[in-house]
Amino acid sequence: MTTEPHIWIKSSYSGGGGQCVEVAVNLAASHGIVPVRDSKTLSGPVLDIPTGAFASFVMGVKAGEFSTI
Repeated sequence: MTTEPHIWIKSSYSGGGGQCVEVAVNLAASHGIVPVRDSKTLSGPVLDIPTGAFASFVMGVKAGEFSTI
């Protein structure tokens, strides 16, 4: 865990339905992780995803590799 401040952002695709996650991409270059949290539980748990895994996930989403049901 890093003591560097997390700068949380939501996707521009978030629709305001309350089912959003936030990411702190500011730690990707310096720490090799992308922290992810539930936007409804700001003091809840944070998952630290390795940057390579996060990049693969985003590419998969953009390519439509995940079901929407």
